[in-house]
Amino acid sequence: MAVKIRLARHGKKGYAFYHIVAADSRAPRDGKFIEKLGTYNPNTNPATIDLNFEKALDWLQKGAQPTDTCRAILSYKGVLYKKHLLGGVAKGAFSEAEAEARFNKWMEAKTGKIEAKTNKIASDAKAAEKARLAAESKVNEERAAAIAEKKAAAEAAAREAAEAAAAEAAAENAEEAPAAEEAPAAE
Repeated sequence: MAVKIRLARHGKKGYAFYHIVAADSRAPRDGKFIEKLGTYNPNTNPATIDLNFEKALDWLQKGAQPTDTCRAILSYKGVLYKKHLLGGVAKGAFSEAEAEARFNKWMEAKTGKIEAKTNKIASDAKAAEKARLAAESKVNEERAAAIAEKKAAAEAAAREAAEAAAAEAAAENAEEAPAAEEAPAAE
């Protein structure tokens, strides 16, 4: 029986969530499996991987073959590197303590890279939010200026209309006053 370490799809349509499983290569993708090794959620950034390191390493040492995606996941988590180091220990190339030291050094570097990526994503999100707010405030200022201009134009037009009405009333009164003066003289 050929054992594969592969992904079993779960989750809803358009929002995949995977279980990392050790399964018989003849079994269907989402069907029967031997053991669940962890989960993989590609919907987050960076992708969330929850893996039982010891079980995965044990299955690799027993001869299980990972699929391409699972190979990438196992490499990302350091399972393949640990298997490689244990192979060197078995051949006598170096001691187990040195292998553990190399693996810990690699894990620290990997954790640093992941932390840097997470921080960069967070700072980029903050910068994008700040830029969006600045653009929004600029648009609001432009709108306020346009509204103020319209208001000033409306007030000027109202003032001109009031002045014109007052001038017209004054002119009308001026025309009526001489006519009123002429009327008594004619009597």
